[in-house]
Amino acid sequence: MNDEFYIGWEAKAAPGIGKTVRKAVVIVLAVALLAPVVLAVSQRMIGASVFEWGNHKNFSGILQTTPYPHLLVPRPGNANGQSRYSTYYLVAPWKFGLDREAIAPLDGKSVMLKGTLIYRGNQTMIETKPEWIQANANASAPAAVPQAMALGKQILVGEIVDSKCFLGVMNPGQLTPHRACAIRCISGGVPPVLLVRQKDGPAIYLLLVSAEGKPVNKQVLEMVAEPVEITGEVERQGELLILRADPATYRKL
Repeated sequence: MNDEFYIGWEAKAAPGIGKTVRKAVVIVLAVALLAPVVLAVSQRMIGASVFEWGNHKNFSGILQTTPYPHLLVPRPGNANGQSRYSTYYLVAPWKFGLDREAIAPLDGKSVMLKGTLIYRGNQTMIETKPEWIQANANASAPAAVPQAMALGKQILVGEIVDSKCFLGVMNPGQLTPHRACAIRCISGGVPPVLLVRQKDGPAIYLLLVSAEGKPVNKQVLEMVAEPVEITGEVERQGELLILRADPATYRKL
């Protein structure tokens, strides 16, 4: 009988067994080295978003409470046909939107506030508190605020995201892994946004409101982080794109 037999205390394994073990070791090492590379390449790229946690800055502009709280910051110099204001969403700390009732007396007025920047691409947000917002008595009379410009009825396909996490507080702040967190944020008042990805060009962000222009936080929760199709009226208000549609007409894909 010529079958080789492995003996643990022998200094050298039989030729056939040794050759098999060497091949197995090479294969295992190759898999161990290649697996992280394959895993890294297959991952979705994380978006370039920023949350300047702990870094408070001062801002001034015109406070708007509808459809969701935001700050209009005047742009210096000639706007060259663009909006005369930069638009910054306003939210509260943690998983909450800014209390609209608490800031209602300052709606449409020049204010000063402090807060923390959150931003991604051309979208900017400030995390602040109602008590950090005060009237700016020294501000000059504000220029006319942007008026809504109707862009017509459109059919849009995208994902409903909570704007705070997606813009920078969480990364990635989208898709199914982030669904539970997004639901909590939107239910807490954070503005829901329809994220529309384009094959060519940057993503489009549309604030979701009802057909009457009211917040829809509670009505959209079941469709957060899901691919959806929404048919509604789109309008531009300065830098903001707003999508008016009854949430009951949203369609899951």
